[in-house]
Amino acid sequence: MALSTGRRRRNPMRDEIAIVGLGSTEFSRDAGGISPAKLGAQACIAAIRDAGIDKSEIDGVVGALEPGAPRANQMSAILGLTDITHHSSPMPVAIFGLVDAMTAIFSGQCDTVLLYYAFTRAPWNSRSAAKDPFRNYLMGMMSGGLKAPPMPESIDPSAAYTAWAARYIHDYDVPRETFGRVAINMRSNAARNPKAAMKTPLTMEQYLEARMIRHPLCMLDMDIPVDGADAFVLTTTEKAKKLTKNPVVVHAATAGMVGKNDEDQLPSLDRHGQHVVVEALKERSDVWIDDIDVFFPYDGFSIITLGWIENMSFAKPGQAGQWMQEHWDDKLGCVMIDGRVPLNPHGGSLSEGASRGTGHLREAVTQLRGEAGERQVHDAKTALIGCGGFFFNSQGAVLKRL
Repeated sequence: MALSTGRRRRNPMRDEIAIVGLGSTEFSRDAGGISPAKLGAQACIAAIRDAGIDKSEIDGVVGALEPGAPRANQMSAILGLTDITHHSSPMPVAIFGLVDAMTAIFSGQCDTVLLYYAFTRAPWNSRSAAKDPFRNYLMGMMSGGLKAPPMPESIDPSAAYTAWAARYIHDYDVPRETFGRVAINMRSNAARNPKAAMKTPLTMEQYLEARMIRHPLCMLDMDIPVDGADAFVLTTTEKAKKLTKNPVVVHAATAGMVGKNDEDQLPSLDRHGQHVVVEALKERSDVWIDDIDVFFPYDGFSIITLGWIENMSFAKPGQAGQWMQEHWDDKLGCVMIDGRVPLNPHGGSLSEGASRGTGHLREAVTQLRGEAGERQVHDAKTALIGCGGFFFNSQGAVLKRL
């Protein structure tokens, strides 16, 4: 049952847009030199086939603005799509593209959208990527000539999460094992996901001994750069009912940010983009955390996951680690909320791979379809996604199986 926040936001798109096609590649540390264009095309073709439609039915294309990845107009040409009436390339992470596709369909701008995300390791993500001269040049060009991230003394952008993780430890007096449980949960779940890049079991001792990147976050607190792609086909729920018996619909979706939304300007962890997302989802949805069957908190950094757990009201501020421990399944090596609801059953960004949240969206649809194999949640009907971080890219969605 949704919780009241004192007002009700309009949500005319509620349950009106469905995801009818899924396609993805495997996620790996090295796809063997395959370009992001080819990875994206492979995922798109698989999604179109999965939807059971001809490519001529697609009249909208949305592709995330990733360095090196093909833009929507380019992917349309690669696939030989014609008569496209909507195309765009929104910034990551996943729900930006989802909302764009939903809005285009609901407004009548188009009827069926191909939504795709292709990503490859940038030169600064790994030694092997840095040795690839084409990738090095292309990524440098796409980044305005930059071939390396900002100086470590800056907390813009990624280093911000190490600063805020330190603030979290200071404010709530929690141990590093709090972050470790997030990492272990993702690795345990990834072991049951054939697409995941990292499946090797992980212990708390191994976590605590892992190479420190910037205190208090170590290598295992940060998402795994991978080569891969995800694609989705969206259309009206009316059309979806003709394609499948149990369409997966978007019940609610939103983005959120506050005024001071830069990494070094956020005053505290008391209010940021995640809070805005949670409030908007509550106001637009008929369900909330007591009703969900699968929970997908973003894990680009482990501290982000703790934020989603607390801001979704599963735990009080500073108590996400204790909450995870209370809901820990020792046999599975992961969180099972009330013994039944998993947290990122695909392994998340920390172990499946850094897909900017597309893996969370794909796994949500897969679970609601009942197609997740040995990691399938029994009779899953509702999924909650908290996507993105604290700053300008906080997003969320509630998906349902009709």
